[in-house]
Amino acid sequence: MLSRLLPERNIHFTSATLTWREAITQVAAPLLEAGDITPEYVRAMQDSVEAGGTYIDLGHGIALAHARPERGVVRTGIAMLRLREPAPLLDLPEHAVDLYFCFAAADADAHMRAMASLARILSDADTRQALRDAGSAPEVTKLITEFEESE
Repeated sequence: MLSRLLPERNIHFTSATLTWREAITQVAAPLLEAGDITPEYVRAMQDSVEAGGTYIDLGHGIALAHARPERGVVRTGIAMLRLREPAPLLDLPEHAVDLYFCFAAADADAHMRAMASLARILSDADTRQALRDAGSAPEVTKLITEFEESE
């Protein structure tokens, strides 16, 4: 499931030092460019973090940026951004994040299936570390595909 929703074109790496707002903008860029989300969705994700705090922090330096589908999801999709330097959520050092995912689900069913797939991969410590160590989109795609095939 995740391998279909996270194509290589949606996987990016940066050595730039970003704020958490910039990281959310950059991780969402491939979905925005593909027409999977609208600019309103990017603003909604940022506003949600600003209003609700650091709930998107999944731990282990990973954040899952998302918002309500009615705020601008056109099609279900996922994007990933790996930062060289963490971009702490709300500028709080205890919420340092260097692996951002953008999650856009068009409906509740797609939301549940995609979340379950992502959760399985991120809950596996070896795969999580391999994602962090990967240096290219093809490497990430291969890791995810191999994990899904081993299930």
